[in-house]
Amino acid sequence: MIATFLSTIQDWASGLGGVGLFIIALLDSSFLSFPQVNDILIIVLSTKYPARMPYYAGMTTLGSLVGCFMLYVVVRRGGESFLRKRLKGRYVDRALKLYQKYGLLAVVVPALLPPPVPFKVFVLLAGAGGVSPWRFGAAIVIGRGIRYFGQGYLAVLYGEKAAGFMKEYGAQAGIGLAVLAVVIAGVVVWVRRKR
Repeated sequence: MIATFLSTIQDWASGLGGVGLFIIALLDSSFLSFPQVNDILIIVLSTKYPARMPYYAGMTTLGSLVGCFMLYVVVRRGGESFLRKRLKGRYVDRALKLYQKYGLLAVVVPALLPPPVPFKVFVLLAGAGGVSPWRFGAAIVIGRGIRYFGQGYLAVLYGEKAAGFMKEYGAQAGIGLAVLAVVIAGVVVWVRRKR
């Protein structure tokens, strides 16, 4: 039944093109969950219409940004008390320390990772942790942009084989990108400290 529902959602969004991708990404990043629907749609649509890939990836990134901001604002207003009611206190304390220490990176890395990584938890923690809206938005655009434009690029480059690649190696690719982001951030921090 869930597979049929997701298939119906994919068909509906696919028919709307970029607008459908925006809506699904917004809903998926806010209060609903459509695991990997965005990823599959970008690959399918970019394979069919390679010239539109930047539009599809951009609309999905924008939809994800808006959806994440919806969650972020709700938690920012409710603050830590909202999270402490839903998560164990020690986890919240650790996570908030991470956000205070690493800020932008604590959002970028999970934004790159594919499901089943619970990305919404990181969005909620960013709101509760007081990450500035500009830094939060930049982190979402960087993380999701790399992910969605990367998938679109693979679809344009490899066509329908890209979908098979993402199903088989999507998790490893996401983890690899996250590790790369951590390494780059580490180098940037090291260079700044040297100065």
